[in-house]
Amino acid sequence: MAAVNSRKNSDGQDTGDARLDFVRSIVAEDCKTGKWDGRVATRFPPEPNGYLHIGHAKSICLNFGIAAEFGGTCNLRFDDTNPQKEEQEYVDSIIEDIRWLGWDWEGRLYFASDYFEQMYQYAVQLVKAGKAYVCDLGADEMREYRGTLTEPGRDSPYRNRGIEENLDLLERMRAGEFPDGSRTLRAKIDMANPNLNLRDPIMYRIVHASHHRTGDKWCIYPTYDWAHGLEDSVEKITHSICTLEFENHRPLYDWFLDALGVYHPQQIEFARLNLSYTVMSKRKLLQLVQEGLVSGWDDPRMPTICGMRRRGYSPEAIRSFCKVISVNKFNSTIDIALLEHCLREDLNKTSARVMAVLRPLKVIIENYPEDKTEELDAVNNPEDPSAGTRKVPFSRELYIEREDFIEEPPKKFYRLAPGREVRLRYAYFVTCTDVIKDADGNIVELHCTYDPATQGGDAPDGRKVKATLHWVSAAHALKAEVRLYDNLFTKENPNEAEDGQDFKANLNPNSLEVLTDCFVEPSLKEAGPLNRFQFERLGYFCVDPDSSEDKLIFNRTAALRDTWAKIRKAQKLQK
Repeated sequence: MAAVNSRKNSDGQDTGDARLDFVRSIVAEDCKTGKWDGRVATRFPPEPNGYLHIGHAKSICLNFGIAAEFGGTCNLRFDDTNPQKEEQEYVDSIIEDIRWLGWDWEGRLYFASDYFEQMYQYAVQLVKAGKAYVCDLGADEMREYRGTLTEPGRDSPYRNRGIEENLDLLERMRAGEFPDGSRTLRAKIDMANPNLNLRDPIMYRIVHASHHRTGDKWCIYPTYDWAHGLEDSVEKITHSICTLEFENHRPLYDWFLDALGVYHPQQIEFARLNLSYTVMSKRKLLQLVQEGLVSGWDDPRMPTICGMRRRGYSPEAIRSFCKVISVNKFNSTIDIALLEHCLREDLNKTSARVMAVLRPLKVIIENYPEDKTEELDAVNNPEDPSAGTRKVPFSRELYIEREDFIEEPPKKFYRLAPGREVRLRYAYFVTCTDVIKDADGNIVELHCTYDPATQGGDAPDGRKVKATLHWVSAAHALKAEVRLYDNLFTKENPNEAEDGQDFKANLNPNSLEVLTDCFVEPSLKEAGPLNRFQFERLGYFCVDPDSSEDKLIFNRTAALRDTWAKIRKAQKLQK
């Protein structure tokens, strides 16, 4: 039977009983046996070369979550070893995203560049031990010498340089005497090793580029493989949690740490997150931004955390999703419907209900007094009685959704039609008596009558209606722009393109629809950026940061329909 976990989260709340995933099982066993003297120390080590996305959120929640659950610590460490791609902008955005998700590194903020001098001294140590050498092979020559998966590599002609010569060349590399790419420092391991990562890997390369933190102090920079294990070692990490692509690199990290005789963390690999209708490659996301195919890193169609935040996702929904999908050792693709299900589960509990009309059709209630306005009680959130009620104005002229009326309704259409009676939410029963059209035959206005005896409930005579419509008072409504979003890609796996095209061939041309003539109830006048609401019968929406007093802008976060819930229901029925 799998181990069971009942622990406190970072807010001190009991997370309840849950089966431990394999990573937490390892940590729990280590705590039980006293390994690492009972310590648990993890880290989240992003490279500041782009914005974080939902895949990073999985790693963030895993590393910070384990530290919180086991009474340990989690460091935030930026792996800033590549000055050509890294920027302070990305550092700032990553810090903001992690804080927004609800995690705190408690002052343990580190950078790989903090350890550049120590890494260099470690490199000198390996050179002196005859375990590293300066190589003059160019990139193309190095690939040729490396061999293949089925053929061993060949020793570099510079592999047997003497220790003193290597030390001299390394120092001159650091001093900036040589041009980019002319020399590298390589570990001397085994050019015939079946694991290509152990075939004399590069430790340092020459890059004359200014670093966002160290400026021009360095012109040689450590490779990720050289820096990775050393950073964990210096910070005394106990459980170095990585994604599966680093599994074949673990023997190299072990070799470096053992050759140096330094503190040796335990590396554990898990499968990264793949999401349907989404690309997770930072290179591809950057391409979308740079080519103007999206409005920026925070475009609400992007899987970036800032994009999801702008769309209206809550940090609780993302954390819930990461908990539901858990972690495993095999690669798979998660249906985006599950992410949206977790989103709806949270927003349904927390979002205030309001009324909005996206595609308005005017309704005039002929028997309602022209100079009268009523303030009707509306429920703010039926899931949360403590949310109370609000007042919504009702008057003679209203707007309803254009799709809520059909002049010649088909069977099973129960909304408004000529001669038909429906309920207006929180208000009255109304009956359509006339349809007004323009010269081209387009419907521009409906005339109705209302029953004053039906306010807020059923008719006294017991008659029933089959539909309840939302509405806004024309005299009081606020005009708004509403942006409707769909998946950014049309294919479940966007990386699969036909006829030699790249992933961009699968972009969804209908991923964004902008509606400029929408109306919302007046209570939304005070809504602030990123405030979330449920527009009754329409879905979940949030206030876009570009919104202002003069122009209200809302992003649709999710529709009301829960695809994942329907999938699960169908699966249960099949069983």
